[in-house]
Order: sequence, then C-alpha cells, then structure tokens
Amino acid sequence: MLTHVPNVTFKTRVRDESIGGENPFKWYDLTTDELFANKKVVVFSLPGAFTPTCSTSHLPRYEELYDEFKALGVDEIVCVSVNDAFVMYQWGIKQGRKKVFLLPDGNGEFTRKMGMLVEKSNLGFGLRSWRYSMLVDNKEIKKMFVEPGFEDNCPTDPFEVSDADTMLEYLKSQK
Repeated sequence: MLTHVPNVTFKTRVRDESIGGENPFKWYDLTTDELFANKKVVVFSLPGAFTPTCSTSHLPRYEELYDEFKALGVDEIVCVSVNDAFVMYQWGIKQGRKKVFLLPDGNGEFTRKMGMLVEKSNLGFGLRSWRYSMLVDNKEIKKMFVEPGFEDNCPTDPFEVSDADTMLEYLKSQK
C-alpha cells in the first residue's frame, strides 16, 4: 500500500478570457506538489464522468457536504477520473459543480501509480479507476477507503465505502 501520492503532472485546462471565442481555455499543467503539498485534501476517484452512480451519488454528495469537510480542516476536495479535461469540464457544468475540484487523469497515470487502474472492457470503458477515497495530508496518504471486489472487468460497481459520508464520519472521529 502506498504511503504517499505518486508524483505526476496532470493535463488540465483553465479558462482564459483573453483567448475569446467559444473555447476560451488554455492547457495548464498541474503537479502533484501543487495539489497536495502543505494541504489536507480529500480525494475520491470514480470510474467515469457522466456515469450513473458517479453522477447521481458520488460527486453530488461530496459537493453537498463540502462545507462540513472544510469545517474539519480539509483544504480541498478533489474528484479524480480517467477522463480528459474536456469531459471533466462538461460534466462539472452538467452537475452544477461549484466546490469540488474535478481532476482529469486522461492518461490514467496517477490512477495506475496509485494501483487503482482496472480494466472495464466488459462495459466498453477500457481502463478506468476503481472507486476509492483517501485523506491526503501534505502528500502523505493518511487513510484510504477502497471499494470491495477490486478486479478487472468486475461485474458490479461497488459503492459502499468511498462515499462522502464515510469519509466525513472518519474525519469527525479523528477530532
């Protein structure tokens, strides 16, 4: 089991009004250090943007409880998915996301280095992230909640322990 988040560079996009037009964005590299150094971050990872459980439960509940996490000393909540920046951006709009940071892991590098990359070709998804959540403090993984049944082409999509309520209860128990 990893003790620290892996060092990777994520390819993200940021809005830049000076560009103009219908796509006022530019590419921005975001490193693990920028995300996690000297911060307490709750991370949850899910199989894909726009998928049922991810869209109806996983992301919305973290968004809903965001202020409670902040009150417990969490600096940021990050949602990781093996999707590209364009998909993550549009999913955020569709979800009405305002607080949780959507982090595209388009190449699956972070997910692979976390040991959480699984094959989901049985669903036509290819390689995706297994569902998990973790508390990271200054790049150190303090606690992980990994869904049971980790395997390639899992016939189910477990969603029992990576949810916002489980992580929030854990944080409350540490106070």
